[in-house]
Amino acid sequence: MLRAMLKVIAPVSLFCLSFPALALVPPDYQEPPSDFTAEVEAGLQLNTGNTESSSFNGRTQLIYDTKQTKQEATLKAYFASEKNQTTSEKYELQLQSNYKLTKGYIFGRGDFTWDQFGSYTQISTLSSGYGFNAINSYKTKLSLEVGPGYRYNLPAESVSEPDPAAEKDVILRTAAKFSQKLQEYTSINADLTAEVGENNNTLTLDMNYKNLVFQDWAFKIGMNIKYTEVVPEGSKQTDTVTTFNLLYTFR
Repeated sequence: MLRAMLKVIAPVSLFCLSFPALALVPPDYQEPPSDFTAEVEAGLQLNTGNTESSSFNGRTQLIYDTKQTKQEATLKAYFASEKNQTTSEKYELQLQSNYKLTKGYIFGRGDFTWDQFGSYTQISTLSSGYGFNAINSYKTKLSLEVGPGYRYNLPAESVSEPDPAAEKDVILRTAAKFSQKLQEYTSINADLTAEVGENNNTLTLDMNYKNLVFQDWAFKIGMNIKYTEVVPEGSKQTDTVTTFNLLYTFR
């Protein structure tokens, strides 16, 4: 008799205990949106046969966005080799901190580039200023930034200048950041940055097309074009980098 009662009481007790839990956590419950977002992307190319070459590029972006501030860090890496010899090695680090106001925001930014085979082996830019969102809708976003800064360029060594002197310049930096959602799973992004200084001027266009293929996975085509008005002798004024990457987003 006692065993029979226990067999009846036990399932009923478990049901009663589980019912409040179901009431507190409904089946369609979703975690609240996080202030932290991370993106990791990479692309690899290998050529064999008549031409033996390989190239790799990677990008990691971390964003912490709250009601009062926004912190953003981006690290990019480019590497290429041909016949077991390195032909390209470049690293870029971008840091920006925004303090939000009633209208717009105040920012502080640092851009750092190390390029072993570039016309400038080291480029460091520090800037600050004011930015605001000119357009901020679900499909279209456009933000504009302007402010003073300081730029440090170290030219690459050459036969005529084996020990070149660093170039230091006070600049005015302006930037436009545009994002357009074409469809639910596709978007275009373009950042245009101009740095005007007494000794040198630069213009950089960084644009990409992103297509979501599965949940948090996306295919991304990117192009970075940078024009530098004054470059060391024997160097080209325009540098272009095209990437085809697979991207994953952490939320």
